[in-house]
Amino acid sequence: MKRSEINACIREFRAALDKICFRLPPFCDIPAAEWKNLGHEYDEIRERMLGWDITDFGSGDFRKTGLQLVTIRNGKLGDPDSKTYAEKIMLVRQNQVTPLHFHWSKMEDIINRGGADLAVQVWLSDENEGLSDRDVPVTMDGITKTVPAGTILYLKPGESITMQRYLYHTFWGEGGDAVVGEVSMVNDDAKDNRFLEKQPRFPGIDEDEAPEYLLCNEYPPAR
Repeated sequence: MKRSEINACIREFRAALDKICFRLPPFCDIPAAEWKNLGHEYDEIRERMLGWDITDFGSGDFRKTGLQLVTIRNGKLGDPDSKTYAEKIMLVRQNQVTPLHFHWSKMEDIINRGGADLAVQVWLSDENEGLSDRDVPVTMDGITKTVPAGTILYLKPGESITMQRYLYHTFWGEGGDAVVGEVSMVNDDAKDNRFLEKQPRFPGIDEDEAPEYLLCNEYPPAR
């Protein structure tokens, strides 16, 4: 991705959140140039990868395959003294697909917070971590039902779905952009994403202009 595209995405993301009166924590406002001067008091933000997360999953076509996220809080996988939970807010663009994946460790609720419908397609994993043709048990807002493999579920604003471990899912905005929340167990994007087709979690970046804000995987060490 070009840095200019990432900068523009963050501005668009902010505007979408303003429309639903969703306020971000102060660390999202720290300019990129200031991070090199910040000390160890910011280590939780660095180590837990809080903040902006704009990715095309290595596709080279962000508008077709990509996602915009902000990680608001997070623990550290395997650390019994850390938070045991995480929270994200996402902007899922119309027809912009997040690639098919599941998590080995993390269970999560995906919640449509506003805007258009969120389309979510689900499969169970088979014993080889491929797609199973078995029916899929899903829980939506506390109500459990079973749907055929590959079913597309449509979440209206306020509705949610629980993603169990090993449940393959892909999603996109249907008929417009959706602001989507994620409440989950500890998130580890380096070790806990199983994409059906191998691809990077974070983008390569063409630095065609200066960054306005750093992404969550770009923070320098404490001064």
